[in-house]
Amino acid sequence: MKALVVGGGSIGARHLQNLRALGIGTVGVVEIDEGRRSALSKDCNAIGFETLEDGLDWSPDFAVIASPTYLHAEQALQAARSDCHLFIEKPLSHTEAGLEVLQKEIARRNLITLVGCNMRFHPGPARVKELLEHNAIGRILFARVHTGSYLPEWRPGQDYLKSYSANASMGGGCILDCIHEIDLTRWYLGEMEDVFCRAEHLSSMKMDVEDVAILVCKHSGGALSEIHLDYVQRTYERGCQIVGDKGSIFWDYRQGQVRWFDASLDQWKTFCQMDGWKVNQMYVDEMAHYLRCLETGAATTLPVDDAIRLMEATFSARRSAATGCMIRIGKRRD
Repeated sequence: MKALVVGGGSIGARHLQNLRALGIGTVGVVEIDEGRRSALSKDCNAIGFETLEDGLDWSPDFAVIASPTYLHAEQALQAARSDCHLFIEKPLSHTEAGLEVLQKEIARRNLITLVGCNMRFHPGPARVKELLEHNAIGRILFARVHTGSYLPEWRPGQDYLKSYSANASMGGGCILDCIHEIDLTRWYLGEMEDVFCRAEHLSSMKMDVEDVAILVCKHSGGALSEIHLDYVQRTYERGCQIVGDKGSIFWDYRQGQVRWFDASLDQWKTFCQMDGWKVNQMYVDEMAHYLRCLETGAATTLPVDDAIRLMEATFSARRSAATGCMIRIGKRRD
């Protein structure tokens, strides 16, 4: 099997290394920067390509789209038209334009796709999902889901103001960049029916995107959710609280544990993260899941069809922030 990674930044390099570790013997990388391309070719024993066209002419079996957000949909469509199965890093796109065309092309060619929301493969959210699937807290009533950290410290050695995160034209801003929490909330509680969002640039960072966003959502099963996203906290915080009519579930990223209160027994149970667990493991598990689906033809946990619905919720949050109105998801208000 031949894998083509498009984009040689930190996440592209990670995927190259993990593909090698998972036994993919032939890998290529598309990277416009000659120095970076040369280094990755050497370090990962990968074939380097300067352009996507050159990489697709190599006839890979699947492509990993790990380029900046604003290139995702365009490059995914180009790869799909070359009959490549697709792993696309989150978010699927920075705009709705072109997503319907991409969806139709994927369906017509029967391609296996996965949008890389890797937090689904973190042991914390995975345990939360398992408890919910076993009806551990009964009917879900509400959830609070949050993440926050300090953007200038995300990528050491790189000027954060030059990153896509800090630039609206490149798909930046914490609503898109922190889409994991929107995805997890939807994964836990089901489809979102409507959303109200306040998103503002509150810090002194010189960028043209929001650095704090708060979403309030109604879900198809009746539950409410609050989602907090920010670029400004000086400590890395991430977690959730989910309350049902028979108990509660809490996950704390920093503590590495999930706590479950079972109201029927009036007792707590704590699930601790495995000692020695490393962050890269969720990326390995995510890619292993995708490779299994390629082999068996099974649907992935987040195919493009489903990711488009995630993007509808995300774009609706942005429209709500821009208009000050609650937005019914799936029903555009221009």
